[in-house]
Amino acid sequence: MNAEEIRFHLRDRWKAVEEIERKELRTLSMKTRLKQMNAIWGLGIGLGFSFEPDESETKVFMRWAKLKEGK
Repeated sequence: MNAEEIRFHLRDRWKAVEEIERKELRTLSMKTRLKQMNAIWGLGIGLGFSFEPDESETKVFMRWAKLKEGK
């Protein structure tokens, strides 16, 4: 096998793995999803991320809203 054939077979394998993961994700219960989301949230807090609204971001959103309204 040459490098191109190996890449072709690996690509197919990873596509199959991706499809299996998608099926597994579709079958997760809400309880499991909530646990996962809480774990991610906790990780973010542990890493020092702030989940408080950033006032500068809010100002940008307000400007975009005004532009969309045409004002």
